[in-house]
Amino acid sequence: MTERISFESAQKKALDTARTRLLVGGALMAAAFLVIGVRLVDVTLFGESGPSRLTSARNIAVETQMDRADIVDRNGVLLATSLTTASLYGNPRKIFDPQAAARALVSVLPELSEAEVAGQLSSDREFVWLSRNLTPRQHYEVNRLGIPGFDFRHEQRRVYPLGRLTAHIVGFSSIDNDGLAGIEKSFDAALSERRKPVMLSIDVRVQQILRRELAAQIEKFRAIGGSGIVLDVRTGEIVSLVSLPDFDPNEVGNVPDEARFNRSTLGTYELGSVFKIFNHAIALETGAANLASRYDARKPIRVARFRITDFHPENRWLTVPEIFTYSSNIGSAKIALDIGSAAQRKFLSDLGLLRRSSVELPERARPIYPATWREINTMTIAYGHGIAVSPLHAATAVAAVVNGGILYPATLIRRSEVPADGKRVISAQTSENMRKLLRMAVENGTGRNANAPGYLVGGKTGTAEKQVDGRYKRNALISSFIGVFPMNAPRYVVMVHLDEPKGIKESYGYATAGWTAAPVVGRVISLIAPLFGIAPVDESAAEIRRALTVNVTAPRARGRGIATN
Repeated sequence: MTERISFESAQKKALDTARTRLLVGGALMAAAFLVIGVRLVDVTLFGESGPSRLTSARNIAVETQMDRADIVDRNGVLLATSLTTASLYGNPRKIFDPQAAARALVSVLPELSEAEVAGQLSSDREFVWLSRNLTPRQHYEVNRLGIPGFDFRHEQRRVYPLGRLTAHIVGFSSIDNDGLAGIEKSFDAALSERRKPVMLSIDVRVQQILRRELAAQIEKFRAIGGSGIVLDVRTGEIVSLVSLPDFDPNEVGNVPDEARFNRSTLGTYELGSVFKIFNHAIALETGAANLASRYDARKPIRVARFRITDFHPENRWLTVPEIFTYSSNIGSAKIALDIGSAAQRKFLSDLGLLRRSSVELPERARPIYPATWREINTMTIAYGHGIAVSPLHAATAVAAVVNGGILYPATLIRRSEVPADGKRVISAQTSENMRKLLRMAVENGTGRNANAPGYLVGGKTGTAEKQVDGRYKRNALISSFIGVFPMNAPRYVVMVHLDEPKGIKESYGYATAGWTAAPVVGRVISLIAPLFGIAPVDESAAEIRRALTVNVTAPRARGRGIATN
């Protein structure tokens, strides 16, 4: 009995020992498999161990810190962002057959030169770039080659989802993410340091409409280019800015200079009769003339070798509103003589027309104007000859003329409130009178084709001959129209200009602004007004007519060329 108990005790002890050994063995095997699994993940994801792995981890950390902030429009639509990509490099010291390696690489990356790659791989260096910012498919295909000495680094590639649509605004950056143009350049440091997106004042919906309509008109009239701007008169925010021809910022390698050139902010042009807006505003503000003043526009003006004429002469005395409506050069020149050179220059300077624009772009033009401001300059500048500004200069100044007299610096950065840096340049009364004149020019004058029923459009045409090699070229025109709506309570300026449009049958052979630029402004206003929540109104309503009708009092009897009867 005693022996049986002793046997059972020994058997139980043996079973316990075996179970313990089995558990320990199983745990050790599980630990071994865990170590192997971790190592496999480590090798697969991070490559070699030791210093190389630490270097790789350090590179990834640095690259994450180098991300550039996004650029978005006023509604948060993405205009520029950064994507992580793989860039291929080689270590020639690990490549035994450079020719074979180059041949294999070019088979999956045919844009590379086999001879150049072979030359790089034959050097005695430890690092050579072979191809930057590969696509995922290219990355996969290179990996499949399995060539020792090829490896990848993670980099950031700047991507512009809307391509051409905002090219001249956003600009582009280099392969190393250094800003080279547009907002990318002017905000280079901020984009590199911040994580929060840079929000622009642009509305891509308006941008798309303006670009489409402008491009169609350029094609229709066979112009060599053009520009368009939509500006908020209450804040100075640029809601749309277009320059054509344009380019794709994702592919800037072979873009011609003509396409990169920003006509809206960097181009300077004599804008012709658009400047009559400023001439009339200065006259009314200084008291050189009033709405009832009359000027003799029966004959051309001769000054030395210059001769000032009207395109469609009325051949009679004209009131100040008629001079504006019929776009009389003769009348405008005589008004300018009453204003005087000093007052003209001062007010043009106050309107920002004699200095670079404030817009946040590196591509900004300096206006061109006479070094010595003689009487003949005063007369020709009155109707937009002898002074050249960018379209943005003109749009910003017109905004001040119609918004109550406050000049707000133009900006591409979204503003949450009315800026405090506005400067009064003319009185509210002068601004009100100019709104009436601008509306009259669309209702009864050269701007009829810009009318958008229900939106109370006002504006002014401008057609000027281009200077080529220091001389005016008769058949090369700059045709512009600046529109404002709604004129009873202005919200937006819309400016369009076409460079060298050609007359067509529909325009009776004319390439002037009333036929080329004005219709674009009218169509754009009809399309964008609903986006801004601006409803059409009854233009014949009594309160509307009262607000926009020019009240002419008795004529003044002083001033050069003013009638006394």
